[in-house]
Amino acid sequence: MNNLFALFYNKTILYINNIDYEKDIRINGYIKIIIGKGAAIQIGEKFKLNSGKVYNPIGRNQRSLFVINKNAKLIIGKNVGMSSVAIVCSKKIVFGDNVRVGGNTVFYDTDFHSLKYNDRISIPENKDHIKVKPIYIGNNVFIGGHSLILKGSSIGQNSIVGAGSVVAGNIPSNEIWAGNPARFIKKMDEK
Repeated sequence: MNNLFALFYNKTILYINNIDYEKDIRINGYIKIIIGKGAAIQIGEKFKLNSGKVYNPIGRNQRSLFVINKNAKLIIGKNVGMSSVAIVCSKKIVFGDNVRVGGNTVFYDTDFHSLKYNDRISIPENKDHIKVKPIYIGNNVFIGGHSLILKGSSIGQNSIVGAGSVVAGNIPSNEIWAGNPARFIKKMDEK
C-alpha cells in the first residue's frame, strides 16, 4: 500500500510541477521538488531514483531533493540511476546517459551566498554577486556516494569519481579521480 501511495504522490508532484519525463521512470520512496518560475526539469527514459532510508540504507535518511531555481534547467539523460541525492540548480545541470550516482551525493551549481562579506551581512542579504556556473556530467560516469559536485564542474564521459570526493573543476574523460579536493588517480583501463 505504501508503494502505491508513493507512486501516486511522485506522479502528482511531477505533474503539478510540469516536469517533462518519460513514462518508464521509477522512483522508490518520496521525492521533494522545489521549482521556481520559468525553471524546467527534463528526465529521460529508464530513470531510477531511490529516495530515503527505506530504499537507500547507506545514504541520507532524507528524501531526494531537487531545487530548481528561477529560469534554471535540470536535464537528466536516459538510464540514469541516483540514490538519495540533493540537487540545487540555479543555472544549469546536465547529466548524460547511463550515469550512476551513489547515495548522499550533492550537486550545487551555486555558491548560495556572495563571497563579499558586506553582501552577506547586509539586511536583507545582497544576492547580486552570488557566483553561479553550470555543471556537466558526461555519459557513463559513475560518482561514488557522499561526493560533492560544485559549480562549474565538468566530468568527462566514462570517468569515475571516488566516494567522498569534492569536485570543483574539470575531470577529463576516461579517468578516475578521488579525494578532497578530487585529484587524478589513474587513466581508465581500455578493457
